[in-house]
Amino acid sequence: MEKPTEKFESKNNTASKKKTILALLVLTLAAAGIVGFFYWQATKNQIYTDNALVSAPTIALSSTTGGELKALFVKEGDMVPANFTVAEIGNEMVTTATPGLVIQVKNSLGENFTPGEPVVTIINPQDLRVDAQVEEDKGLADIKTGQRAVFTVDAFGSKKFYGIVDEVSPTSHATDVVFNISDQRQENNFDVKIRFNTDQYPELKNGMSAKVWISTK
Repeated sequence: MEKPTEKFESKNNTASKKKTILALLVLTLAAAGIVGFFYWQATKNQIYTDNALVSAPTIALSSTTGGELKALFVKEGDMVPANFTVAEIGNEMVTTATPGLVIQVKNSLGENFTPGEPVVTIINPQDLRVDAQVEEDKGLADIKTGQRAVFTVDAFGSKKFYGIVDEVSPTSHATDVVFNISDQRQENNFDVKIRFNTDQYPELKNGMSAKVWISTK
């Protein structure tokens, strides 16, 4: 038979455990609240998009007269200087006007190319930018040139890269049609280009997917 003293001690232990659990719960909720507050403080002046790409304008190289592709002198990944011959089409040598990185080659020796049909495509790595798509109702009006930006790329996980807003497109890209009770409208995305130091970040390549945070404060 359980003694009264033992019952009393058991009740005290149970009450003490409940108080401890309640205290831990309160502390956990308080900690979560503090973390949430600081996160809100850190992000309230930021605009985020995960619809972004590292890219540069492409330069398509082609012949002006057309003809048979007789020879290729480059491959993808080559860096070529200005005035470099990349291909021979018909009786014409196709050359570069500026230095660049070869990103595409149509390796179709013996085939005919029409005038203006690209045979080699290059980019200037110094022109690489982050091209971020921002919806018009997601803070676009607060974005200005010169604002700081932080971005990550999928290839390098959570590693942070830094740049500044270089350009906000004056025209949009129409996206999905959104339906509501009263009308039908389109959501429009705008290009926001972010410049970064290409010499500081040589690991960034054309076509890499990115996530962007733009500071508007």
